[in-house]
Amino acid sequence: MKREELKELSIDELKSRLIDVQKELEKLKFQKALQQLENPLQLRYLRKEIAQIKTVLNEFELGIRQAEA
Repeated sequence: MKREELKELSIDELKSRLIDVQKELEKLKFQKALQQLENPLQLRYLRKEIAQIKTVLNEFELGIRQAEA
């Protein structure tokens, strides 16, 4: 998901997306441990997406970004 798309989501949508991405990352780490991971770059992309989601959520908390009604 692109950064511009993340900025358009609400706080609840961001939190649910964060949970989904974290679960997916956990699955991929398990596959890596079993040496069944086909694309190791997916781990990097998911970690990057988690960081971007957390950044946008932090912007809401700090008041930098306002929640749309």
